[in-house]
Amino acid sequence: MTSAEERANDQYRAYPLGDGLILRRARAADVPRIVELVAPMVEARILVPKQQVDYYESIHEFWLVLDVHDDGSETLAGCAACHLIWADVAEARTIATSATYRGRGIGRTLVEQVLADARALGAKRVFCLTFETDFFGSLGFEVIDGTPVAPEVYVELLHSRDEGTAEFLDLARVKPNTLGNSRMLRTL
Repeated sequence: MTSAEERANDQYRAYPLGDGLILRRARAADVPRIVELVAPMVEARILVPKQQVDYYESIHEFWLVLDVHDDGSETLAGCAACHLIWADVAEARTIATSATYRGRGIGRTLVEQVLADARALGAKRVFCLTFETDFFGSLGFEVIDGTPVAPEVYVELLHSRDEGTAEFLDLARVKPNTLGNSRMLRTL
């Protein structure tokens, strides 16, 4: 029989991806590296800005791809998070790949993991806000208009303080952050 500590630690094990890359859950100590990775994309208005505290509060949602070097040090190659919005809807968020590692399938690996997490959580649909419509389209996402939830769910979601939920609802208050982005949805 496994102990609670063994089960807790097992979810943070590394999964080899080849070429020295691993996939693993993020830990609190990874937050500064995540902030550093996404900073250029936030500055370019590709990703919505977040406070560092938001990353700590949602660290359990993140997956990382790391390049493990011969000396044991690691370089963060990419990150992504799966955030549950409602009983049947999750958001693929903060999907970022270091420019040095682009074109190696890291983004695809991360999104596929987010989709698997969404399924495990019971979500039937996954939302994303992106400029990368071709990439997400290749993964089965489609551009949406309006709000793809029932009116009673929409009313409940209005109570959320989460910016991702506001983006999903296409609320006017988030428009300055999302100009040019496409709202996309994938049915699982």
